[in-house]
Amino acid sequence: MFLELIAVFVAGFAGAGGMMLLAKLARGRLPKWMIPVGAGAAMLAAAISNEYSWYGRNAAALPQGMVVAHTVETQAYWRPWTLLFPFTERFAAVDIANLQTNTQDANLHLANVYLYSRWKPVNAVQFMIDCANGKMADPALGDGSPPVWRDTGHDDPLVSTVCKET
Repeated sequence: MFLELIAVFVAGFAGAGGMMLLAKLARGRLPKWMIPVGAGAAMLAAAISNEYSWYGRNAAALPQGMVVAHTVETQAYWRPWTLLFPFTERFAAVDIANLQTNTQDANLHLANVYLYSRWKPVNAVQFMIDCANGKMADPALGDGSPPVWRDTGHDDPLVSTVCKET
């Protein structure tokens, strides 16, 4: 986050410098208020670029054996460009390399799922997946109680990713 802030400031200085150079080449025919406009436009462009490239950078940096199962795109009225081109703000990645299969039932799998979200730390959650019935369960409350199964169907992104990879 800090490096993105530095990048936005550098873009602002570059935008202002570009407009100053353009004003110099125009021999004073360019209004002076264009310099801060150029800086602001460059800063806005850098911030938008960081928003749209966040998912690609993080998905490409996933270790081998991790598969992106689900993405969430966002639109916001205070960012009007997102109404036309939504950007990915969150995604879930399944650790296929460390998938655990139940020894008594080959259709039951314990999967580590990592939830990535812009401006938030990564959360790791374990899910039990029943590939035969298209169900998913959180592995209880950590107190040894049995899990509560949810009928998500085979088209659920997490269920389909885990069942496809096994």
